[in-house]
Amino acid sequence: MDALRAQLVAQPPGVPIRLAKPTSNLFRFREPPGRQALDVSAFAGVLEVDPVARTADVGGMTTYEHLVDATLPHGLMPHVVPQLKTITLGGAVAGLGIESSSFRNGMPHESVLEMEILTPDGDVVLATRDNEHRDLFAGFPNSYGTLGYALRLRIELQQTKPYVALRHVRYPDAKACAAGIEEHCADETLEFVDGTVFSGDEMYLTLGTFTDHATEVSDYTGQRIFYQSIRDRVTDTLTVRDYIWRWDTDWFWCSKALGVQNPVVRRLWPRRYLRSDVYRRIVAMDRRRGLSARVDRFLGHPAREAVIQDIEVPVERLAEFLDFFDREIGIRPVWLCPVQLRESTGWPLYPMAPGRLFVNVGFWATVPLRPGQPDGTHNRLIESKVTELGGHKSLYSDSYFTEDEFWPRYDGETYRELKKIYDPRGRLPDLYAKCVGNQ
Repeated sequence: MDALRAQLVAQPPGVPIRLAKPTSNLFRFREPPGRQALDVSAFAGVLEVDPVARTADVGGMTTYEHLVDATLPHGLMPHVVPQLKTITLGGAVAGLGIESSSFRNGMPHESVLEMEILTPDGDVVLATRDNEHRDLFAGFPNSYGTLGYALRLRIELQQTKPYVALRHVRYPDAKACAAGIEEHCADETLEFVDGTVFSGDEMYLTLGTFTDHATEVSDYTGQRIFYQSIRDRVTDTLTVRDYIWRWDTDWFWCSKALGVQNPVVRRLWPRRYLRSDVYRRIVAMDRRRGLSARVDRFLGHPAREAVIQDIEVPVERLAEFLDFFDREIGIRPVWLCPVQLRESTGWPLYPMAPGRLFVNVGFWATVPLRPGQPDGTHNRLIESKVTELGGHKSLYSDSYFTEDEFWPRYDGETYRELKKIYDPRGRLPDLYAKCVGNQ
């Protein structure tokens, strides 16, 4: 820890502070960090799992893949495990995260008991819900590393069973699907609820429960593809590990754009490379070199806009959003994930009303731009609609808000007070500069 603090303090004024992380799940692409990036490799590991207290002490740079590997042998897992293996615990807390347990367990930061946070001036503070740094504890989620970095976290864990039994329920339209979400999220026997929308009249909710026994277990880590099974099977069973990572093998369905779902390519593609971080590196290289854009221009195709977002809207407005999305954007499939905060007080920088059921809608693709449309056209439409419907937008990807639009949505008043206390010299960019200005 002393070495990291010294490295941070030694950074010259005006030099951007970056972490030397081997992976990223952000879709605000920047140049790789330079030699002055902070070496945080010492904070990537599980320090202790306490199976009696059902807690884990974890380095902030630990990936969920390694965290799950450490907890499952004890019959335990985090309350919420975001979908992709290389998401780090610190990243999920500072940048939010969800999964199919979020209708019951909220977001990853709601299972945090304490955090050791390195501030931009080199101080390390212990933040909990009720100590002198409780304002930082509450304001750290959705701060995206602009208030400091989580070096160690203690989190709650939940018990698991060896398998997860699934049931896929089809709905004919968005209104029926939204009603199904409300119904199933009130069912105390369910552990997991998420959904997949293939078209306006073909939507599924996947309902999961832990179970000790299985007569037949599916494997979607090789030639078979999980999201395709949703349309073909009414029931299914996966090991708990395979359920947790069911989306990672094919990056939900986005591996199709890279040709990996082609049966011939898939047979040749090494199994160890069927994972989201490999696909993301390919996309990052394409973005840096502009390969796809050059091919489109050569073929005379229209320019395309990346529409890679997760948004939340209240469940009662879901049908309205999906109707708008079909009409204006047209990406399919999309993911649905209900989420409801555990905490009764909420979290200031991502102001969701406690006790209210929201639905995350995830969509990750490109759409063609019509002549005269600037890049960002479709993302701006989405941002405006989500605001109109009383929802929120995650900040891991491109954003187009003006500052006047941005700060009321993410509690700029509270954020500025935290910035004065924990980064008075402005060594890190503020939330708008980082998440919209991509600094």
